[in-house]
Amino acid sequence: MEGRKSHPLLSGGSLKEKPKYMHGFSSSQIQSLAAVCEALVPSLPTNGVDQISDDNALYSYYMSSASQTPFPNETAELMVKRGIPKAVLVVSLVLKFLSTRIGTLLLCGSTCLDWKWPFIHKFSELSINQRESILQKWSRGTLVLPLRTVFFMLKVTCFYTFFSLTDEKSQNPAWEAIGYHIEKVENSAQLEKERPLEKGVIETEKENELTLRESLVQKGLKVAENPKDHSTLNIECDVVIVGSGCGGGVAAAVLAKAGLKVVVLEKGHYFTAEDYSGLEGPSMNEMYASGGIFSTLDGKFILLAGSTVGGGSAVNWSASIKTPDHVLQEWSAEKKISMFGGDEYQSAMDEVWGRIGVTENCVEEGFQNQVVRKGCENLGLKVEGVARNSTENHYCGSCSYGCRRGEKKGTDSTWLVDAVNDGAVILTGCKAEKFLLVKDKNLEQRKRCKGVIATVESESESTRMKLHIEAKASVAACGALFTPPLLVSSGLKNKNIGKNLHLHPVLFAWGYFPESGSQLRGKNFEGGIITSMNKVITGEPNFRTIVQTAGFGPASYAVFLPWVAGKDMKDRMSKYSRTALLFTLVRDVGSGEVREEGRVSYKLNKFDEENLKAGLRQCLRIMIAAGAAEVGTFQNNGQRLECEGVGGEDVEKFLEKVMAAGGPSSGGQYWNTYASAHQMSSCRMGADERDGAVDGNGESWEGKGLFVCDGSVLPTAVGVNPMITIESTAYCISKRIADYLDKEKQT
Repeated sequence: MEGRKSHPLLSGGSLKEKPKYMHGFSSSQIQSLAAVCEALVPSLPTNGVDQISDDNALYSYYMSSASQTPFPNETAELMVKRGIPKAVLVVSLVLKFLSTRIGTLLLCGSTCLDWKWPFIHKFSELSINQRESILQKWSRGTLVLPLRTVFFMLKVTCFYTFFSLTDEKSQNPAWEAIGYHIEKVENSAQLEKERPLEKGVIETEKENELTLRESLVQKGLKVAENPKDHSTLNIECDVVIVGSGCGGGVAAAVLAKAGLKVVVLEKGHYFTAEDYSGLEGPSMNEMYASGGIFSTLDGKFILLAGSTVGGGSAVNWSASIKTPDHVLQEWSAEKKISMFGGDEYQSAMDEVWGRIGVTENCVEEGFQNQVVRKGCENLGLKVEGVARNSTENHYCGSCSYGCRRGEKKGTDSTWLVDAVNDGAVILTGCKAEKFLLVKDKNLEQRKRCKGVIATVESESESTRMKLHIEAKASVAACGALFTPPLLVSSGLKNKNIGKNLHLHPVLFAWGYFPESGSQLRGKNFEGGIITSMNKVITGEPNFRTIVQTAGFGPASYAVFLPWVAGKDMKDRMSKYSRTALLFTLVRDVGSGEVREEGRVSYKLNKFDEENLKAGLRQCLRIMIAAGAAEVGTFQNNGQRLECEGVGGEDVEKFLEKVMAAGGPSSGGQYWNTYASAHQMSSCRMGADERDGAVDGNGESWEGKGLFVCDGSVLPTAVGVNPMITIESTAYCISKRIADYLDKEKQT
């Protein structure tokens, strides 16, 4: 961290108790929560173990506990801020019960009974071993599923807080012991003196009512005060785009180049390479939807979606894979979307490939990708290199928190730069509320979209204003999780809006590779995140399942890690830096729904479960073949296999037990936490309004001049990392929007 100063929002905080917290829990509830945290992450005596006693960092790590200040209050704060409200309410009630003797008896049973006065103990009065036993029952229990959900929320928020919270020097007490550090990146000569989007960006959090209006005028926009509401500004432009990611960024560039005055609305903040800190906690909080702790309603999936200028392209893992031919064939022939069947789309992919600087070689692979390559080669499996939108020698494992070297080419450093150079304006901290749909006598069954109503999101109430942006064309590019709720709030009724949501479901597997005696170099957080992959062959003509590597910091890794006991958790995390994390991803047939912001449901298809199971077993085979000392899944029972001296028959017996179990709210004894970093198809294109939320040009069936231009328009799941597909689709749609506006102008 020396040699450069990151943005205050992305910098380290403090390990001291804050003067005031907003979680609303009582002192007795916090006492119960601290007792839970202590059982999850306990202080453990080293008992004279030389390896620990002689290592100050390890000794401090094993002696520390999540019950120490400020972890309980910070855990409560995170839970209330990011958790689903109903689930938080249940947790609050459970903590109330645990703060009383009778409540503890009801929830914990005979464990809290004693022959001595007061005969019944509160949860906080029980020994750590007793509390640990209770939490184990909650994790594995099938009769009272709400307690399993409570356990899940407490585990997620406690672990995330314990491993992400940092002091003023941007250090976490556990990091040295688990082998983790923030890589030092000096200011590079490649970094610009002026921020790339400076000439076009307006950061509303730095503006007041007067300066905001002046800034808009200076950027070449027509601005007037709304005569009916003095807290609203009326703005005129040619095109308004909601969102700045893979879809919105490309659309802004294409339309601005066509000579149109473009306004881009982004609810997140604008950061540059020099602003990034590489710190997991603040980076996730500022650059991801719901701070990276965004789950489906049943808690089965944790959803990762970018929420900053550049959207997902600013925080993704750089994988640049063109749309597979069999997918394009399906979309053009079966789904009858002509855009995907000809030269237009192929040319768009070439344009995207060139603009974001995709390279197909990797000079040096990181530890995890070495594991994939070695394991596949030893098994005789085909391993493929993965192209990246960065330089060939890009060796960065923290691009998921923004590329500090400035080498990854997201829309924030490519398409949006083109857009502002052609006169586009980007408003950050600005959230769209609804599109303006009005009746038009020239349209029989459709309304005409006239723009959007947005709110300037700011910490200061003095600049909390509404913007009435009038435009000839309006574009929703908020991503598959946020575009449907915006369209629903705008009054659109098409039955496909918010339906058919695909998530590319992901399950993880791990393999531990001790440094001693291993030819595999590095740590799991070093090197390019995805530079190699394996396609799982399951007998179908086209692959549906792939194996790749994950880029998780300690806190995110701990969130997915199965907890079976406090000591096991600490032992497991102490091996973090040499634990390879592989995942299997499927092109899902199952689908979900999102019609209200923050409320996502999803049902995994049986076919997808089988493919996930096959992929998960492939992950484990690859790591065993690469020389892992131990491998395992993230199933709640801590499923694992020690590999030394184990023969092929024993490996197959272990793999037979590996499955794609349900989520924490499922009724089964075993459960998993799934992840999704690719959300698609929730406003899919269709040949007609019965089959899609928008037509083959991305235009709404119900609102003329209203277009969707992000991953939500994809007809189905892609089956590979979708950045190239989304940007290429956006390129085609944007060209058609320009043609539409040209025709409108002529008429």
